[in-house]
Amino acid sequence: MRREMDEFLGAFWERPMVAPRRARGFSPRVDVYYCEKGSPKAVLKADLAGVPLSDVNLEISGRQLVISGQRPVQETEGRIYQQVEVETGSFRRVIELSADVDPEGAKATYEDGILRVELPLVEQREESRRV
Repeated sequence: MRREMDEFLGAFWERPMVAPRRARGFSPRVDVYYCEKGSPKAVLKADLAGVPLSDVNLEISGRQLVISGQRPVQETEGRIYQQVEVETGSFRRVIELSADVDPEGAKATYEDGILRVELPLVEQREESRRV
């Protein structure tokens, strides 16, 4: 098998190995939308494939939702990479919401590498006072 690989790749094996990439962090992609089906809510979906749920943190403050955590660096010993695109390291995303939400009613699920956060919207009250 090694012989066939050598013939296929030619001098590839003699090239110096590229140093492993350093973990520099990344910014996960997110979708944010609002829906009124049932009770009005904001929904955020974040692509966190390869991030263990235990390494994900959520914080809601006012109209900000903060997602932070870390995707572990993959073992690279004994591998020669042609291409590396899956980013690793720590991340922190601050999402500014367009509406007030109820942090106590927040629900989060994590399935197939997608974090889904549902945040009930708070009804806007008209705050005026006649003096």
